[in-house]
Amino acid sequence: MNTSKDKIDIRSLSLEALQEHFIRLEEKNFRAKQVYEWLWKKSCISFNEMSNISKELRTKLEENFIINDVKIHNSQFSSDKTIKNSFILHDTHLIEGVLIPTSDRMTACVSSQVGCSLTCKFCATGYMERKRNLNADEIYDQVVLIARQARENYGLPLSNIVYMGMGEPLLNYKNVLESVEKITSEDGLNMAAKRITVSTAGIAKMIKKLGDDQVKFNLALSLHAANDEKRNTIMPINEQNSLKSLAEALKYYYAKTKNPVTFEYIVFDGFNDTIQDAIELAQFCRHLPCKVNIIEYNPIAFASFINAGEDKIEAFAEYLRQQNITTNLRRSRGKDIDAACGQLAIKEKEKVS
Repeated sequence: MNTSKDKIDIRSLSLEALQEHFIRLEEKNFRAKQVYEWLWKKSCISFNEMSNISKELRTKLEENFIINDVKIHNSQFSSDKTIKNSFILHDTHLIEGVLIPTSDRMTACVSSQVGCSLTCKFCATGYMERKRNLNADEIYDQVVLIARQARENYGLPLSNIVYMGMGEPLLNYKNVLESVEKITSEDGLNMAAKRITVSTAGIAKMIKKLGDDQVKFNLALSLHAANDEKRNTIMPINEQNSLKSLAEALKYYYAKTKNPVTFEYIVFDGFNDTIQDAIELAQFCRHLPCKVNIIEYNPIAFASFINAGEDKIEAFAEYLRQQNITTNLRRSRGKDIDAACGQLAIKEKEKVS
């Protein structure tokens, strides 16, 4: 009998690799396809639930493979109906993911890494150490669990997914793209790629790679300053990925995909809230078809930033609109449970020993 340590993580295998294992187990090819459907189409996390598989084969699966599923560790409910989850991984690491319900959509905000290595000064996750990348199935599981919450709590299906939780998705490129494939494939959850947005702090060469791979999902860039000096101050990643290099990468990405880009911009009080800042942002927007989401800042214990006043934000947004730039004001959700943008971080007391 194999111990769990010796067993193969079945969801790490492609269909072709799974079929090869089935030949070794003296099982027919089509059985591998059935098991694959159970795993990705029906989100099954137990071999015993695979009802059209013989008991003998289920025993073989138990002996040779393991399903390292993600489980909900804790859930918090906000007064605005947002639900924040800490998820426990098979190796006891914790990550967070959020269900954001609004009048017209149910959005899952998912993590791509345990912690983050980018140290953005305004983001709670940036003050955590990056432990590891998430596997594709661990991202997929977050979507499945949050979709279940949407149905159970609000009677509605999941409509959108944003990769805006913990971590930098483009530093976990392979697994993020594989998770999108599993979520959008007919052999998986069959969600439309246009309902998925991947958000990046800005890694120029990986943005170009998205173009080369002609991805179908939406891309959002966390910009927060259209001035290198200011952006360097709050986002150290900008020192190796200047605004000029990001503009070139985004133009390349657009030429390859024809997908417009969303720029996310937090207006910090006394830092990037002037009309001059808005002028610089408008100039950056000229590089390609885009829209701007102005995001409310959510204070964190580690940083002293505060949100700009309503009048400053309105004036900022109005200037952009006068330049014919589509501009949306995004109000925070789940602030009272630290579930809002930039607030995701595992507290010490939550850690699993």
